[in-house]
Amino acid sequence: MAMTLRLPDDLDAKLTERARREGRSKQELAIEAIRDAQNRAELKVDDVLVELMDSDAEILDYLK
Repeated sequence: MAMTLRLPDDLDAKLTERARREGRSKQELAIEAIRDAQNRAELKVDDVLVELMDSDAEILDYLK
């Protein structure tokens, strides 16, 4: 799916420089950053669920 992403000039300059240094496209770097952010967000949710399961194990067992 196509998408237009407007970046502030300073961020675009940093992204352009990194892409040049790494020999990758800005698109590749942006996709990687979005995937990494999504993975971190999912891990946080999973961590919270595990913590709740541990801390509320007695209540959850009672509700079964």
